[in-house]
Amino acid sequence: MVTTIGGPRVLLRQLRETMAEPLASQARLDKIVNLIADNMRADVCSFYVLRDDGALELFATRGLQAESVHMTTLRLGEGLVGLIASEAEPLSLDNAPAHPAFAYRPETGEDQYNSFLGVPVLRAGQMLGVLVVQNSDHRHFGEDETEAMLTTATILAEMIATSDFDNLIKPGSDIDLRRPRMFNGVSFTDGIALGTVVLHDPRVVVHNFIAEDTDAEKLRLDAALASMRVSIDAMLDHGDMQPTSDHREILETYRMFANDRGWVKRLSEAIDNGLSAEAAVERVQNDTRARMLRQTDPYIRDRLHDLDDLANRLLRVLTNTGQPAHRDLPDNAILVARNMGPAELLEYDRTKLRGIVLEEGGATAHVAIVARSLGIVAVGQADSIVSVCETGDDIIIDGPAGQVHVRPTPEVEQTYIDKVRVSARRRAHYAALKSKPAVTRDGIEITLLHNSGLVADLPMLDDTGAAGVGLFRTELQFMIASRLPRLQEQAELYAEAMALAGDRPVVFRLLDIGGDKVLPYLRATSEENPAMGYRSIRLGLDRPGLLRTQVRALLMAAKGRALKILVPMVTETFEFLQTKRVIAKEVERLRRSGQPVPSRLEIGAMVEVPSLLFELDQILPEADFVSIGSNDLVQFLTAADRANPRVSKAYDPIALPRLRAIRMVVDAAERHGKPVTMCGELAGKPMEALALMAIGMNRLSMGPASIGPIKEMVLNLELAPIRAAVAEALSDGANGAAIRTLLTGWVEKQNLPMG
Repeated sequence: MVTTIGGPRVLLRQLRETMAEPLASQARLDKIVNLIADNMRADVCSFYVLRDDGALELFATRGLQAESVHMTTLRLGEGLVGLIASEAEPLSLDNAPAHPAFAYRPETGEDQYNSFLGVPVLRAGQMLGVLVVQNSDHRHFGEDETEAMLTTATILAEMIATSDFDNLIKPGSDIDLRRPRMFNGVSFTDGIALGTVVLHDPRVVVHNFIAEDTDAEKLRLDAALASMRVSIDAMLDHGDMQPTSDHREILETYRMFANDRGWVKRLSEAIDNGLSAEAAVERVQNDTRARMLRQTDPYIRDRLHDLDDLANRLLRVLTNTGQPAHRDLPDNAILVARNMGPAELLEYDRTKLRGIVLEEGGATAHVAIVARSLGIVAVGQADSIVSVCETGDDIIIDGPAGQVHVRPTPEVEQTYIDKVRVSARRRAHYAALKSKPAVTRDGIEITLLHNSGLVADLPMLDDTGAAGVGLFRTELQFMIASRLPRLQEQAELYAEAMALAGDRPVVFRLLDIGGDKVLPYLRATSEENPAMGYRSIRLGLDRPGLLRTQVRALLMAAKGRALKILVPMVTETFEFLQTKRVIAKEVERLRRSGQPVPSRLEIGAMVEVPSLLFELDQILPEADFVSIGSNDLVQFLTAADRANPRVSKAYDPIALPRLRAIRMVVDAAERHGKPVTMCGELAGKPMEALALMAIGMNRLSMGPASIGPIKEMVLNLELAPIRAAVAEALSDGANGAAIRTLLTGWVEKQNLPMG
């Protein structure tokens, strides 16, 4: 077994001193490999760096031929060095030339060396390079030597990441850490955004890597672990934490990992090798991340996210940094996060925010809906993007394609600059259409409306020429507040919304909370399936004070003007009648107090629970209008959780079964002479909007950015023949044509613009 001189702690101190010396970069690197070779009693120490072209280049050596530096390269998987880089695992051999992966490079002169120890150099789990020591005699490098090398590699990783390292790189190339990356995700919104990365939950940057006193560092680690465990237990014991919620499952996983003896032991061993407590956390998580990233099992990769979060929590305790506050954003900021809620998004300065990229989330998640409402470009399901981004990186989001480019090449950047210019011309084209009535070529009028929930996006009514607001989501005010909004606060918001809309109608949907829309200040109960549980109007009728206060605020805000109120998630007619009675009592109360009542009060029912499809002839005589919530209706019809991308994208929302269900509502509304509006996400997608118009739906409510493309399609559309073709397909039993294929043919035949 090879013995070290002074051990890893002595080497780390020497490395720290070398880092501080005023040396040129290559001289510093040469001195480092010499120090490692001396400390490890090795004949050879070599350092290979992974370039952006996938080659491992020899950057420094002691013992191999000096002229081979910056000349010798290996591909990933080639030779022993390439094998270590591809597998992110250390490799120790006492007869290296006999290994089947050994690749001989004549220019290095390494054929005389037999024993070999190589370790990966990692940062945030990313492969940066390989550090190698070799000896001419047949010796076995033990676990202590491997640990010492891994510890040293942690320090080298930070050196590679500094700008001081840049002048060692050949012109025209770069290190892999900074190479351009492209991620394929899922489009949440249209549009293109070029900007600068801002990590929503930035990794803690470790500055103190080397331990002065290992016993003191172990005490710091123990104290931090204890503090973190207490905080996790406290969150789990909180009364609002539902036993079946996703948040609780995540915290339970955190608690399991935080008490894992193997994890704590590895942290302690890293400190024994001379690292500070925070550097030990970084070192262990680097190793874990590198191994888990190479797993294909989605469960293991999900646990990697949990371990990343846990390690970051522990680093915050150790460095006393706490959760980052929402700081000032640079111009053209693009948020990158694992996930986030709508309330977190709304805390940022929207004047500087251009886009968001999430590792998780679905297109119908509420953060996606809010992003659409604000006109922010958004992409989700960009797997592992957080780990390869640094705050300040250049980034491009291609909303329609669902692609994200991190550190794009100049060519890619120029391509998107050109696309933005074209997009700006298209927006100008759409703006020119805003005053034109949305009437098809064969004279069918289509009413186009906004979905909204924030007064900040209501001025866009003037920009798009929309006929009004078909859905105002009142719950967003509740979700971004730290406490239940008071009566006057609610009334002021609704009054401002109506004032901004002017003489255009606004349909206010009553509070739709519960399920995945959690209010932190309202005590929640345990539910097996919250999406089908205590939510929306069920909650409102069960907590009449909450419902009455909101209705009273809406009536006060109207100040004698016309008012439209929409009742969400009606399951049976009796719920709608109960809600109407609550509204009627509040109207009478307002009248008795001498305050003006709405000049016209319309109360509508939202069709999003399939059971209501079989009560349409009962509820329509009682309702002034109906609106269809396609997000929940499709979710319940397909038994596919709309927040779960694995199943939500498996079912076409305009396939025959779903389109037949929607047509039932359209036909019933026509029989009863009541207007029907689609206010789900379908209305804002050109092909889906065409399908809705084809079954007789003439009122569509959508995000502001969708109005222009949909109006342009309407103006070029001859709708009657498409309606006839779709009607035939819907009535043709199980053999009906695929609606999307059918519509695609008509789009080509009529040469329709599809956004």
